[in-house]
Amino acid sequence: MSQVELPLIDYAAIMPVLVILGAACLGVLVEAFLPRHQRWSAQVGLSLLALVAAGVALALHARQGGTGVTTLSDSLAIDAPTLFLWGTLLALGLGAILLIADRSVEPGGAFVAESNDTGPAGSGEMTRATAAVAGMRTEVFPLALFALGGMMVFCAANDLLTMFIALEVLSLPLYLMCGLAKRRRLLSQEAAVKYFLLGAFASAFFLYGLALLYGYAGSVKLSAIAAATAGTDRSDTLLFAGLGLLVVGLLFKASVGPFHTWTPDVYQGAPTAVTGFMAACTKVAAFGGILRVFQVAFQASSWEWRGVLYAVAIVSMVIGVVLGLTQSDIKRMIAYSSVAHAGFLLVGAIALTERGLAGTMFYLLAYGFTTIAIFGVISLVRTSDGEATHLSDWAGLAKRSPVVAWVFTFLLLALAGIPMTSGFVGKFVVFEAALADGMAPLVVVALVASAVAAFFYLRVIVLMHFSEPAEDGPTVSVPGAFTTAAITLGVVVTLLLGVLPSLALDWANLGGFVS
Repeated sequence: MSQVELPLIDYAAIMPVLVILGAACLGVLVEAFLPRHQRWSAQVGLSLLALVAAGVALALHARQGGTGVTTLSDSLAIDAPTLFLWGTLLALGLGAILLIADRSVEPGGAFVAESNDTGPAGSGEMTRATAAVAGMRTEVFPLALFALGGMMVFCAANDLLTMFIALEVLSLPLYLMCGLAKRRRLLSQEAAVKYFLLGAFASAFFLYGLALLYGYAGSVKLSAIAAATAGTDRSDTLLFAGLGLLVVGLLFKASVGPFHTWTPDVYQGAPTAVTGFMAACTKVAAFGGILRVFQVAFQASSWEWRGVLYAVAIVSMVIGVVLGLTQSDIKRMIAYSSVAHAGFLLVGAIALTERGLAGTMFYLLAYGFTTIAIFGVISLVRTSDGEATHLSDWAGLAKRSPVVAWVFTFLLLALAGIPMTSGFVGKFVVFEAALADGMAPLVVVALVASAVAAFFYLRVIVLMHFSEPAEDGPTVSVPGAFTTAAITLGVVVTLLLGVLPSLALDWANLGGFVS
């Protein structure tokens, strides 16, 4: 009887994932065995330590030239794009954990100071909040780490079965995190249920597509599917039906229209810090998977499916900008903005060139940091009932809190793609890659969509700076140290990537996928 050989494992290559998932398991034990009053500090410390340790492990592996490695029976590919996407996820995860930390204190554990720069008599004094913020419970930290670990595996998955398992590992914690809001519990739980039900349908599409592609290629490995598509006498029905179903699952997770229907409700209902985590990190993971699947498995058949995704990118941009114009809730507006940005990202993803790959990854990095900072600012503007998300509440914010208003203005301009911001460079490199690959009409549509989208960003800016604040309007809470750090990190990176983008672009250009 032959012995089963254990797969060779390159522990140095997968150490960042092991650190994150190990810390998530430790976080579960902390929740189970530590007294409640000790959990918050333990969970925050453990989460931040894990992110830093994973970043150090990633840097050491990259410095040793550890790219082009496949491990765990070739189920994971640790190549240059994987290292870039992992670094992006860890950095964005750090910012998200900082935001979550200030919104996860046990109820009654702290008060929130709020500022009214004009005061009742223009004194600009600081006042206590009328009610303490009811924070999320501390189980959010291990859930976030499990989701982050799943995202990292999803980016590196070299076969569809591993990708499906990673998809579930990243999705299930997110479904739970969406329902953790305390003040708007009904809205939050409704968002969690919608996300779960629609996510289950998307996972079913992905799994059924996986099964059809296995029937076509006789394997779930991306390299085997690529070899089968390059030349085979098998029926193309299985190939294109499987690819279509697989792409539906991927586009759902990336919030690409018309598979975006979960996005506005979930962004609005989830706790704002969790929304920031989802908006930034899930987008990176989803497009990391999309890039790998398109460029490794289906590049040989691109002439047959590229036109469909060409149309999907246009639909996503149109849906995002048109419906974004009609929104009165700022979180829903940012949700439709993310749908439009998903269309811009898809422009780079279907270029199928090294420039398209590098441009899309840079865009993900830039968009992620801007988004983390935006939701950090949104979490600061509050009424006695909780966060002030209706646009009318933001009227005259510059007179109440000039610093917050100007920071938010800068971040909105970055989303609009104004020069000297990361958003401008991101769009430039993606559109330039698409032009070089012969997609000029798609770039023209994207430029028009960008111009239209700028209107609803400018609408908020005008509202903050040129409107009078209501006497009973919201106040701006004094940010905690963690929230301040997260917003500062997002603003600084948004500025640096707009002024000095060469370092990140050079890293993104280090190489392509291996299989």
